[in-house]
Amino acid sequence: MAAPDSSELEEQFTCSICLDFFKSPVTTSCGHNFCKGCLEHFWEMIHIHSCPQCKETFDPNLPLQKNVILNGLVEKWKKGITECEIVQETETLEQSSESEAKLEPSQEGEQEITCKLDPELECESAIENEQSDEIVTDPDEVACDSCIEKKLKAAKSCLTCMVSYCENHLRPHLENAAFKNHKLINPMKDIEQGKCCLHKQYLEFFCKNDQSCICEECTLEKHVYHEIISVARAKTEKENELRETKVNIDKKINAVANAIEKLQSNTSCIFNSVSEVKSNIEKQFSELTEAVQDAQREVLGFLEDEQQASLKQADGIRTHLENNSAQLKKTKQQVEALMKLKSSVQFLQEFCEWKKSRPDDKLPSVYIGLIDKLAGISVAVSESTENIKQLLQTSYKEKLKAFSKEEKLGFKTTVAVICALKHHLREKQPKTRSDFLKYVATLAFDPNTAHRYLRLVNDNRKVSNTSPWLQPYPDHPERFEHWRQVLCTESFYMGRCYWEVEIRGEGTHVGMTYKSINRKGAKSNGCITGNDFSWCVQWTGKEFLVHHGDVEVLGKAEKFSRLGVYLDYQSSILSFYGVDDTMTLIHKFESSFTEPLYPAFYLSKKEASVSLLLLVEEAALNTETA
Repeated sequence: MAAPDSSELEEQFTCSICLDFFKSPVTTSCGHNFCKGCLEHFWEMIHIHSCPQCKETFDPNLPLQKNVILNGLVEKWKKGITECEIVQETETLEQSSESEAKLEPSQEGEQEITCKLDPELECESAIENEQSDEIVTDPDEVACDSCIEKKLKAAKSCLTCMVSYCENHLRPHLENAAFKNHKLINPMKDIEQGKCCLHKQYLEFFCKNDQSCICEECTLEKHVYHEIISVARAKTEKENELRETKVNIDKKINAVANAIEKLQSNTSCIFNSVSEVKSNIEKQFSELTEAVQDAQREVLGFLEDEQQASLKQADGIRTHLENNSAQLKKTKQQVEALMKLKSSVQFLQEFCEWKKSRPDDKLPSVYIGLIDKLAGISVAVSESTENIKQLLQTSYKEKLKAFSKEEKLGFKTTVAVICALKHHLREKQPKTRSDFLKYVATLAFDPNTAHRYLRLVNDNRKVSNTSPWLQPYPDHPERFEHWRQVLCTESFYMGRCYWEVEIRGEGTHVGMTYKSINRKGAKSNGCITGNDFSWCVQWTGKEFLVHHGDVEVLGKAEKFSRLGVYLDYQSSILSFYGVDDTMTLIHKFESSFTEPLYPAFYLSKKEASVSLLLLVEEAALNTETA
């Protein structure tokens, strides 16, 4: 017999369904081999127990028998045993199967002796390998309830016995007529879950209208006019739906990852742009500083020039006065000499001569106006400096203020909503509570933000003011230290959302804010009533007040214990409603939001409380009714 080549052997060890090496191979009654998992999945897909190759149909209650020898050959092939060894074993198996039909009575003794040698050991090894493969190792696998020492994997579950059996313990159900009417299904961990709670029958159908598994009796009662399919088909449809959902989720994850990457790149761009502008501003102020220094030097130079001129003038006057003083002293000596003459004639003669040559002896009159002049210079410089300072401050402030109002200028990070073409047309704004419930969101308070006077209970869905009793919260950078406030963990950016709360007590504030709100300071901008990036309503005990941008206006005077908050981020709408039999609008904000919004709550007075309401089930029921 010619030995098959490698490709032929590999083809023989390959499952025709998954096109991979056999995994727990089974042999059908028609003689074809498949992976056990592949064949079972194929049957679930087509809802018929037939051979994928020859289309022969089988009894669904018959268990699939594992081909131990083929499984051993595949394992050896995977481990790299030489082709000759496998070919030899294949030929040996073929020869033994051929010789079984041709054995003569005289050869039976030899056959029995031969079976006691290597084949016996090989069979024992194969059985051990098979059992080791069938031992339950994964907690999600279904174990046989009849196995005592080593729990083997269950081959079938019986809905009549409410027990799962391995292939060995399943044999009585297949061979004994007493178990003929027992209902066998694929292994199920919680068998009770597979039976109808009303009729105690197997749940083999699925109602599309009620989205529930039902039994045959149910189809004849409450589900007569409903769309009914088999559970296998329903499972296939739901699996396809999950695959599509997974694909969409993967797309969204990739989109979010790309957005995060773009934000990181945008952050770098912002830093680079700010650094560029900062260097330019520093250059401009450096030039301005140089201009101020030049002006300073010019003013000081002017003062020095004036000082030098004044000193020269004073020095000239001093020299003149000194000379004048010397002349006066000389004249004084002449006068004293004349006064000493005794002769009248000589005195008169010399006096007349002295009189003719007498110098100008007028007394000097010097006015020092230096202080007045310096005071005038100082006033002029002070006035000019003050004018320049006011010009600088008003010019920069006014231009920066005007700059901040221009949306086209400055930094603005936005995230666009990517949606299908059918969603491009904006939906109408909701009016009834049923309309609002389409956008319901589930919230929870963030314990890391709660002030120590605020107590969280009910899985962080209720908060109350317990002042003066402090709560043992650990330090956290996001915790409010002054204002008795708390945020929710959820944020909203793009799209629509709706949520409701129950409020009790005076001084209860309900609103939304940015994550960047100050947590530690006592200034008003750290409270949701005192900044331009928070929007809230307050119940005073008599009426509702509306707060935004540190401005307070009067809202509804009607009392509501339940409030509804609706956000349409893209339409820049944030509305607060009183929820009763109808939806009563308390106030509607129309603002341009630039950051994700967080639900925020401020409980200013003792015993005030807020409870977040769970509306998911009500919203689902509302959808089914619609």
